[in-house]
Amino acid sequence: AQQPGTPLSDREYRHFFRSLRTARRASTACLLRALYGCQNPLVRRLDEYENHGIIPEGPICSELPGNPSFPDFCSFSFYRCTRKRYFIKV
Repeated sequence: AQQPGTPLSDREYRHFFRSLRTARRASTACLLRALYGCQNPLVRRLDEYENHGIIPEGPICSELPGNPSFPDFCSFSFYRCTRKRYFIKV
């Protein structure tokens, strides 16, 4: 079992994003994020699921070369959405 607040494993990410695999579905989730923000209950549930039940606080390091750090998980998620790089993980 993973510790709460840790990112999903590669296998867990594949499962998590299975329903969002098409760009249309992923962009719909991003639209919800853009319209309602990170405090929206549905968006928070997705973020919590992606991080084993706890949304990380503070700086986030990602797998992105050249831009590995974000001030918080919300900023990281918005980055993925705006760049249409939906499946990058922390």
